[in-house]
Amino acid sequence: MSAHLRPLRHAALALAALSTLGVARAQTVPELQALAAREQPALLKTLQQLVEIESGSSDRAGLDRIAGVIAQRLRELGGQVDLIDPGKTIASPSSDAGDGPAKVGQMVKATFKGAAANGKRVLLIAHMDTVYQRGMLAQQPFRIDGPRAYGLGIADDKQGVATILHLIAMLKAVNFRDFGEITVLINGDEEIGSPGSHPTITKFGAEHDAVLSFEGGGGPSGADTLRLATSGIAAATLTVKGRSSHAGAAPERGVNALYEMAHQVLQMRDLSDPKNGKQLHWTMAKAGSVRNAIPAQAEAFADVRADKVADFEGMEAELRKRIQNKLLPESEVTLAFRLGRPPLQATEASRALAARAKALAAEQQLELVVRDVPTGGGTDAAYAALSTRAPVIEGMGVRGFGAHSSDSEYVVLDSIAPKLVLATRLIMAIGSGKAP
Repeated sequence: MSAHLRPLRHAALALAALSTLGVARAQTVPELQALAAREQPALLKTLQQLVEIESGSSDRAGLDRIAGVIAQRLRELGGQVDLIDPGKTIASPSSDAGDGPAKVGQMVKATFKGAAANGKRVLLIAHMDTVYQRGMLAQQPFRIDGPRAYGLGIADDKQGVATILHLIAMLKAVNFRDFGEITVLINGDEEIGSPGSHPTITKFGAEHDAVLSFEGGGGPSGADTLRLATSGIAAATLTVKGRSSHAGAAPERGVNALYEMAHQVLQMRDLSDPKNGKQLHWTMAKAGSVRNAIPAQAEAFADVRADKVADFEGMEAELRKRIQNKLLPESEVTLAFRLGRPPLQATEASRALAARAKALAAEQQLELVVRDVPTGGGTDAAYAALSTRAPVIEGMGVRGFGAHSSDSEYVVLDSIAPKLVLATRLIMAIGSGKAP
């Protein structure tokens, strides 16, 4: 067994011993809080181990390594574990995780069987990929500084993976068996839109009675936050074809694709309507190949967000209308508009389950805010909600800050144990049929 795995195994054995002694079987709030406090150091060791494995979305070697670690941990906790390979190749020039093409990472699926014949089925999801490229770990290693733990990908979403692992350990420690089935699903392509994993997420979402997603649960200060709604995501690509010519000797013979692209971007910069959840921002562009030639090709890329699918349709229609207005008549302008994650919309079922979570939080004196209005970020929870009427809740992870930044991503240490307690109690309530 590797040195990294020993602390995890020791933690699992310690919890099993506590359960045998009967100490950890009690399920009152103070006793669960004490158990979570004892669990937190082991969770931090897990976080360090996960952060120290570089797992950018296009880094298949790193993703395979971290998937193996997660799978082993889930086996040690008693899960029936499968590695699912989406078999999807992607080319993602706008991915923060590195250039494609690349084969997307595996999913780790683990099933834990309960003892209740009519118990509920709960799906727990998180992702193990990050936006960071290989080599960045050396400049930004894992560290604990005062009330925070820092590391690349620690908030988005390695804390979610670690929280799920130690949540399962908590449930085992109290010997909770009053459920039908708990399924853990960890994917490795979330940061590039989950192109390979989203059908599996949708399938399992439809097969469970509740879905809990473990993205971060709030910012560095204030209350923990659950989200019932998130924006959908789309991508727009503007392609301009011009004509090349010598930039010094015969510029008039060319058709400058860069000029036309700049014109198009400027005339399409006002399509955002934040008050209604619509955002369109041009974020990347490229043109030409050498300094002394009129560029014959240019591209621009936009990030698009909306709270409703109909809003995507409206923005696409407006983009297609505007590209007809050209600066250079001889240029060719085309638009590709690709829908990504759908919006996650609040439902009565998710509101009811969130209300139960809020009541549980109040019993443990944890301030919890429930947001049912989107705030611009997408989530795999939206895929889980596509084909089900079951409640889907996002934000079950711990509080943190700095996702997708290279020097300030961290989690708040004093948010770990309270969220472990809340998640444990919520799953107990769902599994035993005592929650909506």
